[in-house]
Amino acid sequence: MIIVTSGHVDHGKTALLKALTGTHTAHLPEEKKRGMTIDLGYAYLPLGEGKETLGFIDVPGHEKFLSNMLAGLGGVHYAMLIVAADEGIAAQTKEHLAILRQLQFHEIMVVITKADRTNSDQIDTLIHQIKQNYPFLSQAKYFITSAETGQGIAQLRDYLQQLPKWADTPKPFRYAIDRVFSVKGAGTVVTGTAFTGVVKVEEELFLSRGQKVRVKAIHAQNTPSKQGIAGQRLALNLNVDLDRIAIKRGDWLLQNAPLFPTDRISVQIWAQTSLNESQPVHIYHAANRTTGKLTLLQNKNAAPNDRTLAEIILDSPLFLAFGDKLILRSGDAKTLVAGARVLEIHSPKRHKRTQGRLNFLTNLTLAENATQRIALRLQHGAASANQLMWEEQISEAQLDEALAQQGAMRYQDWCFNGDYQTEKIQQILTALSTYHEQHNDQLGVSKARLYRMAALNQPENLIYHVIDEMLENGKLQQTRGWLHLPEHKIRFTEQEQGQWQAVLTEFEKANGQAIWVRDMANALGFEESTMRNFMYKAGKLGYLTPIIKDRFFLTETIYAYARLIKQIAEKGGKVSVNEVRDRLNFGRKLTVQLMEYFDRTGFLRRKGNDHILRDKNVFDL
Repeated sequence: MIIVTSGHVDHGKTALLKALTGTHTAHLPEEKKRGMTIDLGYAYLPLGEGKETLGFIDVPGHEKFLSNMLAGLGGVHYAMLIVAADEGIAAQTKEHLAILRQLQFHEIMVVITKADRTNSDQIDTLIHQIKQNYPFLSQAKYFITSAETGQGIAQLRDYLQQLPKWADTPKPFRYAIDRVFSVKGAGTVVTGTAFTGVVKVEEELFLSRGQKVRVKAIHAQNTPSKQGIAGQRLALNLNVDLDRIAIKRGDWLLQNAPLFPTDRISVQIWAQTSLNESQPVHIYHAANRTTGKLTLLQNKNAAPNDRTLAEIILDSPLFLAFGDKLILRSGDAKTLVAGARVLEIHSPKRHKRTQGRLNFLTNLTLAENATQRIALRLQHGAASANQLMWEEQISEAQLDEALAQQGAMRYQDWCFNGDYQTEKIQQILTALSTYHEQHNDQLGVSKARLYRMAALNQPENLIYHVIDEMLENGKLQQTRGWLHLPEHKIRFTEQEQGQWQAVLTEFEKANGQAIWVRDMANALGFEESTMRNFMYKAGKLGYLTPIIKDRFFLTETIYAYARLIKQIAEKGGKVSVNEVRDRLNFGRKLTVQLMEYFDRTGFLRRKGNDHILRDKNVFDL
């Protein structure tokens, strides 16, 4: 567990930590060896054999170190505000107080230092002033201490030792890197704070840029360890050649492969100052800092202390997850303007102020756990499993459990609820019914075409899965590869059976060529209109296929030509009219008509002079 100490420069933070732990944070051996400028000082208090070690961050007091302060706060749940008894609340104390408040720690303790330099009446007055001016500290624990005399040190140490743990260990490991250096004989070492999860020696992790690295050794809270857990300050020795794989401050180490960072997020903000509808801001997150634009979603203005919904468009994308805390400063980076909590990553670009959107974001702020938030997301459509696991920072098993608790389902990478499935089934049935009404000369459509007709903007493989389930349970039927409603059936009469044999004989004579309705009527001595009706009925049954109006192939011949085209396109995934014409020995006009028919069915897609193989399964028997 780590506790942040914050307050004005020279108010005794470093002396207090030395009294608590015996370590002078301004002179850590690691810093001496490397000759580094100190960003943050760390001190540690072992609680005894078999117990954990408390870690303390000594945050520099100057404004320019804000990003360094935030770098150490991942997974940190407690803070101590340091106020010197003889000086009271100073300018930097006020800013640190505002930042601590915006970061919403589980508990902020107020430690009055240098008690030996004043009297008890002045200290009582100071405590009264703090409670009066900062109501959120009215119920805080107050400790009166002196590093010189030892006053209050033991009581503070005892209280810190009994603080409950809030470490989020069940989640996948997530660790923000704030320093990178090389150690002779060990190699690359990174330091940072674990946001969530557990890491062990010899475990493989992902860098946020995607490369895999192996953990060779771990120092947790300044002590060699076989594992590190959320909320601890960790130094990790990695098997990384920095000349080959660059690692920098602001990178992440992750248990799961990272998704793309985001540059557009929805947040709940807690305004520190008055805000307009839109303004430039500096965004601080872990060891990262970038700029962007803050846009209010519910109102045109926000007053100090207002909680409201907003969107942030980032100039540089960040690796963010639900619940991550951000600090927002003004465009000139001089003023704290708000704290923010991430509600949604990759937020939509349009319709962001509709009542439905605002209700969704409001409900996210009220949801108590990942299961409830996932249920909210699935109310708006299918969601990627990988996206959900990243947003919530949960494992695959935890996602499956959350889906099971709400009766939701998963197919491959897509998660969806029963309402979504019911809606898509109805859309598919409606699309097919409309198609049958408008194209009564066709038996049905291909799977790819049905997808485009009924659910074009939905995940293709998920809609194919819904179609397959509809086929299994009899809601759809498939004849010669064409999908249709079960009731969409046509049969030949006995007289038509004989007529069909005569028509079939003519097609056999044609040796794979198409036949016009007029030519078939003349060959068999029928009225042209009678033959037209019969041949289109044969088309509905799947025996014949019109590639244009009144020009038919045997359907089995169409399938044979489709197989030939697949063979031609096997290498490059495309085929030209000339290639098909030469293989079939057709005239160009008939070949073009055939290829355009394949385009319409979704089997092919024209691109310039080529026809791309779009759905190779359309003409599979």
